[in-house]
Amino acid sequence: MRFTLLTLSSLLLACGGEPVKLAEQAEKLAIEAPKSAGARRFVVDSSDGVLGFDMDAPIEKIRGRVPASALTGEIFVDTADLAKTTGLVHVDLRALELFQRKADAEGQPFGEETKNETQNQHAREWLEIGPDAPADALAKNALIEFSLRELGDLSATNLDKLSGAERKVSFTATGEFLLHQRKASKSVKLEATFTYVGDQPSSVRIKSLEPLEVGLDEYDVHPREAFGKLAAKTLQTLSPKVAKAAAVHLEFTAKLAPDAKPSMESAAAGAAPAVAGQAPSGTPYQTPAGDAKAAATAAPGKAG
Repeated sequence: MRFTLLTLSSLLLACGGEPVKLAEQAEKLAIEAPKSAGARRFVVDSSDGVLGFDMDAPIEKIRGRVPASALTGEIFVDTADLAKTTGLVHVDLRALELFQRKADAEGQPFGEETKNETQNQHAREWLEIGPDAPADALAKNALIEFSLRELGDLSATNLDKLSGAERKVSFTATGEFLLHQRKASKSVKLEATFTYVGDQPSSVRIKSLEPLEVGLDEYDVHPREAFGKLAAKTLQTLSPKVAKAAAVHLEFTAKLAPDAKPSMESAAAGAAPAVAGQAPSGTPYQTPAGDAKAAATAAPGKAG
């Protein structure tokens, strides 16, 4: 059984005896249908971006990263009403790399950053994406997703009223964050820089303004000796070396898709935009089957 008594015990001890609320189980997230008839589809460019995280403990700093090739996804944007933006970004953890800086003792200076292969192996065991993981479990555990369901605190809501080849907007994105087959609602501050050609958007660069804090306990990420087998040492006992949360940051570019131009007739009628594969309003949007780039976002694939 994946959730054992040992798992429960470690969770109860993780916060000084206080029970830890596990995130809800889920294998993947669904993208909402565009909220606006004027929404345009932007597809994540897998050649330009990165997802990273930092875990700072008293005697060890861990930095993790996955390359642009591990990122896929799509975003629906109505430039006249950014509050109606929706989207879903996928990350494949199989390309994960960890780097570390160590100190001899708490309060001592940290040494140079190095890549430790044993530590990278341990990280895969914790996430259950190691070589001993069954293929179906590996594919599910390697998937990170973040949904864009609600935008707030927008510095501007209508890009059409701004000018210039670059139009920058900051906001708080709220949605679900999926990791290790668990999901929970999260909010993160982002900045979007839209590139325009004339009066038409061509791409958007999105980056974190503040890191997204993700608790390891919440997502059942614990020391493991092998797939499905918890280690004797817990996050609590490893706390001088391993932080209990990861500060996640993300930066990527999404380009306007060829099918992204809204149908003026549909817009006039108040219907959903004319996008191939469009689901009925209120149901999860399904990636257009004809778009090979976007189709790869439907399930995790081998990164890079």
